[in-house]
Amino acid sequence: MKKLRIGVVGVGYLGKFHTEKYAKMENVDLVGVVDLDKSRADNIAAQFNTLSFSHHTDLINKIDAASIVASTPEHYTVSKDFLENGIDVMIEKPITTSIADADKLIDLAKEKDLIIQVGHLERFNPAVVALRDIIKKPMFIESHRLSFYKERGIDVSVVLDLMIHDIDLISNFVKSELKSVHASGVSVISDHVDIANARLEFKNGCVANITASRISIKNERKIRLFQKDAYISVDFSSYKITIIKKTGVNKKGVIPGMEIENISFQKGDALNDELVSFVKAVQNRTSPEVTGEMGRDALKIAIATMQQIRNANSKFLNV
Repeated sequence: MKKLRIGVVGVGYLGKFHTEKYAKMENVDLVGVVDLDKSRADNIAAQFNTLSFSHHTDLINKIDAASIVASTPEHYTVSKDFLENGIDVMIEKPITTSIADADKLIDLAKEKDLIIQVGHLERFNPAVVALRDIIKKPMFIESHRLSFYKERGIDVSVVLDLMIHDIDLISNFVKSELKSVHASGVSVISDHVDIANARLEFKNGCVANITASRISIKNERKIRLFQKDAYISVDFSSYKITIIKKTGVNKKGVIPGMEIENISFQKGDALNDELVSFVKAVQNRTSPEVTGEMGRDALKIAIATMQQIRNANSKFLNV
């Protein structure tokens, strides 16, 4: 099988890592990188023994697939240009800034029999992979994603920057349509909402409470899930999963009739696994792990959350 020719558009913080991973893959030919900052593109290209280009369209006719790691507002235009020219795309989350644009990309990919994979990285987290056979039908979920402030991702709200990771995970776990959203949030440092909380109610009765902040004094990533037979807690920072489940035996303990199991997992390399998955999907012409439709569904919930925040803040300002 010949090497897959790949380009990377946007080589800032995350794009640099995309470039690094592709450069190490034996079945990939890293054709080149693009960035609005030409000096940065030149520097990254030199580091990874590839070429730099001034504009993403310079890659057309030179590549088979591309990673779109440009700023979120550019996702639609860049991806559209590639899809129209027969190039499969790996689009960093969120897929676009609007549902209409996401649908246009999805329809275009279907029309041309091309692949869109969306960069919901947490799907490849070793802890999430380990939970696939454990989580059955969660009815209450609580997640916290708190991060130190970093001057990246601030071109969008924390909902699209961080919370959307957990929105995607929770949607994947619950597998039910959203019924309603109640949310609040506030802008503290950037021009967009920096801390937000959302309560999602699904049609199957599950309720999820999600908090995301990029102005925390600590990094914290935790999720807790409750289902009929078990309580599952995941601490992504300490790489630990705690499962408390029924035993069928009324033994004495912290919780009578329940046993506690602690599982440790390795940190792994979720980004590498994600990009390897994309390369395989392109080469084998198979459905990717995170499809364009999945990315659109996560975006739909994120947009509904942001609308609720805008409505709440508007009412507050008008009081």
